[in-house]
Amino acid sequence: MRTSETAESKKPQSAARKVTGAVWVALALVYVLWGSTYLGIRVVVRTMPPFLSAGTRFTAAGLLLLGLVAWRYGPAALRATRAQAGAAVLVGLLLVLGGNGLVVLAETSIPSGLAALLVAAVPMWLVVLRSATGDRPALPTVGGVLLGFAGLAVLTGPGISGAVRLWGVLLVLTASVLWSLGSFAASKLSLPGNPFTGSAYQMLAGGTGGILVGLLRGEHRAMDWAGYSTASWLALGYLIVFGSLVAFTAYAWLLQRAPLSLVATYAYVNPVVAVALGALVLDEALTVPILVGGAIVVVAVCVIVSTERRG
Repeated sequence: MRTSETAESKKPQSAARKVTGAVWVALALVYVLWGSTYLGIRVVVRTMPPFLSAGTRFTAAGLLLLGLVAWRYGPAALRATRAQAGAAVLVGLLLVLGGNGLVVLAETSIPSGLAALLVAAVPMWLVVLRSATGDRPALPTVGGVLLGFAGLAVLTGPGISGAVRLWGVLLVLTASVLWSLGSFAASKLSLPGNPFTGSAYQMLAGGTGGILVGLLRGEHRAMDWAGYSTASWLALGYLIVFGSLVAFTAYAWLLQRAPLSLVATYAYVNPVVAVALGALVLDEALTVPILVGGAIVVVAVCVIVSTERRG
């Protein structure tokens, strides 16, 4: 049994990284749906507590996905070794609790478009992590990273000037580092053989963590069911089904089936979608720092990703 598991775990490493039609479909889902989640989060936290709503979102999506996996592939597809389950929990805590949870908290104080642009730094942090583990990025990649950090400096300007709350900007930057750590770990660790099972366990781990953090913060003491707006309920439902069940599952599948540099391309599409929706739906201001800093970050990410793919 151990031999067959080892052979099976090696199989994806050789065949999983090919760019197929399914990869492009999954990428399109991540591009569009995740770009819209920043708007959804902003609407949710207008009347709902951040960590409890985020934890509920991912816990519900994880349970739904487990049911779908058991129905589609049979209960045996839910099995995972102790090491695989532990890896899924670790990745889930980094991606969902750290990467997403801090963004949700930050969006109680900063615009959704700005949050999305700050999260676009993920590919830069991935290059830094790879460099720290012995990889030597190409010179254009290094240049892209430096350009990207210059863009982040411009984006943090509103926080320093007091136009938005600085702690919200710093929270999103921390979230992007944690998301990068989770993505990097997911590409290195042995996760459950069925990527959808792994995605479900990650969402359950991160969602449970979010609920616990919310309880520790005392968010339940201020809960007001009658005060939750219809828009917040609808946005939460959208986030559960499309932001988590569909898009997060597609992302988790991509991390095991596509080149990491290609998966990272979502980082320069999501901000464009998020900024446009924030301006059109929520009337968020398109200030000079957001436009200039955002443009610099997106260009930097394009340089990094295009250079990595050629390499």
